[in-house]
Amino acid sequence: MASFRTRNGSKNPRRLLALALGLGLASAALGTAGPASAQGTAPAPARSVTAGYVGSAQGTADKAFFDAVLKSVAKRQAGQPSLKAVTVYYNASQAPSFRTQISSAASIWNSSVTNVKLQATSGSGDFNYYEGNDSRGSYASTNGHGSGYIFLDYAQNQQYDSIRVTAHETGHVLGLPDHYSGPCSELMSGGGPGPSCTNRYPNATERSRVNQLWANGLAKALAEVKKAG
Repeated sequence: MASFRTRNGSKNPRRLLALALGLGLASAALGTAGPASAQGTAPAPARSVTAGYVGSAQGTADKAFFDAVLKSVAKRQAGQPSLKAVTVYYNASQAPSFRTQISSAASIWNSSVTNVKLQATSGSGDFNYYEGNDSRGSYASTNGHGSGYIFLDYAQNQQYDSIRVTAHETGHVLGLPDHYSGPCSELMSGGGPGPSCTNRYPNATERSRVNQLWANGLAKALAEVKKAG
């Protein structure tokens, strides 16, 4: 998903330095390297495909991120194809400042949809959360090869409702694209409605779409994994 980006770039020297450093770094891999944590000054690595909270819609990025997570989940569940409940595991250890927001976002999605659940893990996850400073704001990113992560920007999460930002970015994990022109009642409208929008919940259409994707998408992904294996 496109990131939850602020409209005005920060002039904070630390963030400008972080951006410059980030241009030279490689994309992160699931469960391994990723954006710098809160303790570092370096930002997320350069991304191959991204989607964010504020910006122009990037349908390709949205789908690539979902496909990367789906591929990871399918590989893990291939040995237990009879399982009806699909669980997507996430590791939030590299985003300690946003522990509460991430937990709340997961709870929001878990109470909103039935075909997929989000579960925290301290080990290797299907995707990871990171935090730091980045003038591009918060975003979901994938290198298109089965690796993905969500980056939460400090400044943007102070300007916008932080749980909404986190729930929005997590919506990309579950397959939803950005729709910045949508109303505040639409979670995936992201920063489009402005900082005054504090709705943290997906609407009926968004909930239905996620349930549909995980009912049909995982079955197809499992079939592909079996074929390849």
